[in-house]
Amino acid sequence: MDVEEKRRELTRLKQQADQLEAELAGQQPVQAFRPPSYYTAYFATTGFMLGSIAAIVSLLFNIVGSMLIGQHPLELIRVYLTFPLGDQALQVESGLTLAIGCCLYIGTGMLLGIPFYLALTRWTPHSSIGSRLLLVSVLSVAIWGFNFYGVLSWLQPLLIPMSEKNLIIYKIPVWVGLLTHLVFGWTMVLVYPLGQFVPYRRITEES
Repeated sequence: MDVEEKRRELTRLKQQADQLEAELAGQQPVQAFRPPSYYTAYFATTGFMLGSIAAIVSLLFNIVGSMLIGQHPLELIRVYLTFPLGDQALQVESGLTLAIGCCLYIGTGMLLGIPFYLALTRWTPHSSIGSRLLLVSVLSVAIWGFNFYGVLSWLQPLLIPMSEKNLIIYKIPVWVGLLTHLVFGWTMVLVYPLGQFVPYRRITEES
C-alpha cells in the first residue's frame, strides 16, 4: 500500500469515527424506571412479604413468653385455632394441626403487613425510626382493638356456638394480645429498609 492509499484509508477511518461520534451524541441516555406516582402495587407486595418475617418474630416472642410462664409453647396458636375448631383446639397436641395453625398465623401476618408497610412508606418515607415506631404502635393498637373487639368478639360465637365466652378474647390476656401486635409492628419498622424501591439500572459498557 503506497502513501496515497494510506491517506485515503486514513480519511475513510476518520469519517467513520466522526459518524460514530455523531450517532453516540444523538442517542438518548438510558433512563432508570421510576413510577410516576406512589408505587402502591410494589409497596403492597413488599409489605405482604415482609409481613411474614414480622409474624414469625412475633410468634417466636410469644413462644418464649409462654414457656417462661409455664404454658404450652404454642398456646397462642391453640387459642387461635378455637376460631375454626372451637374449644377442642385447647387440647390439641397434634404436630400437624399446630403446624397448620402456625401457617395460618403467618399468613394472617402477611395480610397485616400490607397496611403496615403502606402506612410506613406513605407517611414516614423520610422520617426517623422513632417516628416510624410511634406510627406502627398506634396502628398496632388500632388493629388489635378492631380485630379482637370489633370482629372476633361477635364473629366467633356466631360461627361456633359455645357455652363459654368468646374463647379468643377470653383465653388471650389483654396484654398478650396487645404486645403480640406491637412486636409485629416494631419488626415491620426494623425490616422496613429491605423493601425500599430501587430503580432498575441497565449495565452498560460506559458504567
